[in-house]
Amino acid sequence: MAVPKRKTSKWRRDQRRSQSFFARLRIPSLSECSNCGERIIPHRVCPYCGHYRGKEIITVD
Repeated sequence: MAVPKRKTSKWRRDQRRSQSFFARLRIPSLSECSNCGERIIPHRVCPYCGHYRGKEIITVD
């Protein structure tokens, strides 16, 4: 069974864990709503007009 030769330092451990933290902070890609033209997250109902793929899904006031 593989056993580490030396203890992993706190710095090295924290550096490894910090990489996933910054990956979650990335800005999501945005696409344009085909109905109103607003910038929205792809594959989601538009929060501004309520349309998805050319159909009205929810009514927005």
